[in-house]
Amino acid sequence: MRSGSLGVARPSSPPQNFRPVHQGLAERLACFHDEVKRDFEGVNRIAIAIYDAGTDILKSFVDSSEGDNPFEHTVARLADLKPLAQLARTGGRRVINDLASHPAGTPAHVRRLLSAGYLSSYTVPIFHKGTFHGFIFFNSFQAGYFSPAVVQRLRTVAEVVSLHTIMELDAVRMIQAAVETVRQISRARDEETGAHLERMARYARLIALRLAPRRGLSDEWVEFLFQFAPLHDVGKIAVPDQILFKPGRLTPEEFTVMKTHVTKGCEIVDTMANTFRIGGAPYVRVLRNVVAHHHEAIDGSGYPHGLVGEEISLEGRITAVADVFDALTSVRPYKSAWSVEEALAYLAEQGGRKFDKDAVDILCNSQAAIADIQSQFAESQLD
Repeated sequence: MRSGSLGVARPSSPPQNFRPVHQGLAERLACFHDEVKRDFEGVNRIAIAIYDAGTDILKSFVDSSEGDNPFEHTVARLADLKPLAQLARTGGRRVINDLASHPAGTPAHVRRLLSAGYLSSYTVPIFHKGTFHGFIFFNSFQAGYFSPAVVQRLRTVAEVVSLHTIMELDAVRMIQAAVETVRQISRARDEETGAHLERMARYARLIALRLAPRRGLSDEWVEFLFQFAPLHDVGKIAVPDQILFKPGRLTPEEFTVMKTHVTKGCEIVDTMANTFRIGGAPYVRVLRNVVAHHHEAIDGSGYPHGLVGEEISLEGRITAVADVFDALTSVRPYKSAWSVEEALAYLAEQGGRKFDKDAVDILCNSQAAIADIQSQFAESQLD
């Protein structure tokens, strides 16, 4: 079901009357697709995938499909998708007007399109200021739909979708950068390393991607969680040095002060959201939940509010598991690293008590992915 609007004119006219970014790109794309259908009845799917240059990962992001979405929750290395990698290098556009004519050895992504009923495709890379950001995919149930005339007329549609995608990503990066600036100010006051934050973000995404189909979660939500999970402890900037750096166990009074970093973090997020006038943005809600709930516990023993079970946001529950796992398996000035097996055993013991059991189970069944993340983001490489 579609809702929301990109708030633009008909595809044949220049984009105008943009609605606020905080409406959510997925909703705006769905309604814009409805508008596009007035002039392009054969465009049955519009989808956006975004690119992470740091890891060469192409990720499904938002989608508006009349049929099944063949690429929901999909992550792949661009280097493994050679035709798309070529488009990313050259800026070229690709039309395949008969997907069914591909030989039996057709790539898996084409087979997935065919199984969902799509018979032709038009692919447009997204570039902004010379930098590649991802792709727009147009698909049709009709073979031969993307004729030269249709492709020419779709150029304006592609420009509108590209513009809104860049606006959305820029807005997310703006709030992320603002929070990260605060974090950098306090970086010397915090034992969390850059490598820790990179790893725990990817553990959070790993859990979210595997939970998403069960919970009906969107790729957009998964991406926001991935971007904001590392910002969970932003409020530590407000904790006094003598408490934050105390080598021994905190007194009850000191621990009470330490716990205020959660509420201070929420205040920082709220202040920035109000300053940028994006308080209703979906990504701000995800960020705030990450900050507010990452120390809550399933059994109500967490802080600051003692929330129980699903009173705790899913963002907070996933972030807690990802953060604790990486903290346990990392060296700190006051402790040695636990083995992956020891850390997973601890989380499994506490699953359903302190931590979300589904999130813990996913991590326990993902040891190959954990090893890959630990190898790619080792401390010596980033810190």
